[in-house]
Amino acid sequence: MKTILAKAMMVLGLAAFAPFVLADDAAAAQTIAGVLVDLNHFPSADEKSALMAITNDSSVSAGMKAVAQAVHDMQHAASADAKAQLNSLIEDSGTDDQVKSLAEIVVGINHMPSADAKASLQAML
Repeated sequence: MKTILAKAMMVLGLAAFAPFVLADDAAAAQTIAGVLVDLNHFPSADEKSALMAITNDSSVSAGMKAVAQAVHDMQHAASADAKAQLNSLIEDSGTDDQVKSLAEIVVGINHMPSADAKASLQAML
């Protein structure tokens, strides 16, 4: 009986905190999507500041931070190192779908997102 009660308490505890964890990644994803949808070669100084805030936010997942850092450092396209890190996220079955989607878009950018990528980004806003 104690194990059932303990498991139920654990599930309730996780359910209580999940919206807060997901909300931080959701806000970060929306910020990143906003930067990418209008991207033209590289982010502006204000956009870089917003992306840096994401990378420094302890409540944002490591995957989302990696995407934000890759976009922050972007010069016409993501660097080879950033693409390798993002491809690792894409291939990892444990990576959140929104992180994977943003990572795939960033890996595919050459100067600006494609029309299909922009449509996906618009859906995230």
